[in-house]
Amino acid sequence: MLNIDNTALVIVDVQGKLATLMYQKEELFDNLVKIIKGAQALSLPIIWNEQIPDKLGPTIPEIAEILRGMEPLAKTTFSCCGNKGFQARLENANRRQVLLVGIETHVCVYQTAIDLLQEGFEVYLVADAVSSRTQENKQIGIQAIKDAGAKITSVEMALFEMLKEARGDKFKQVIKIVK
Repeated sequence: MLNIDNTALVIVDVQGKLATLMYQKEELFDNLVKIIKGAQALSLPIIWNEQIPDKLGPTIPEIAEILRGMEPLAKTTFSCCGNKGFQARLENANRRQVLLVGIETHVCVYQTAIDLLQEGFEVYLVADAVSSRTQENKQIGIQAIKDAGAKITSVEMALFEMLKEARGDKFKQVIKIVK
């Protein structure tokens, strides 16, 4: 199970025009906001990635706004793990469980998940906070990540799993976020 003291959130490439082409984009964006705000409420380390931002554009405003004060990591590899800056931030976070969100499920999210699994991390794919341009590619990506050994979760499942109980300030913050 997810442990609040051992989990980091990794955001993959929610950028520019590509983000607007995602299958069920409104639901995706809403769930990304919820998981990011939830991670912030739980004080999880957040590692924000962008694929070739000078070509694909910056992270969409509704996500970038809630990450204000943080700097995204630019990458050229599909997997976030191909970026030394990402590896350094993940190592500095000192967490072995990774909540993985973003786009596209069958490309960058998939390759990041595979590399993280090979490096011995527990990967939790937040299935309602990932997408691809087509439903088919989203489902293929989720299945391939699951088959490789990742656990599949959802925004609410992950947040409540880390909370463990329905009391306290963090619980009150998360309830407001997910409702």
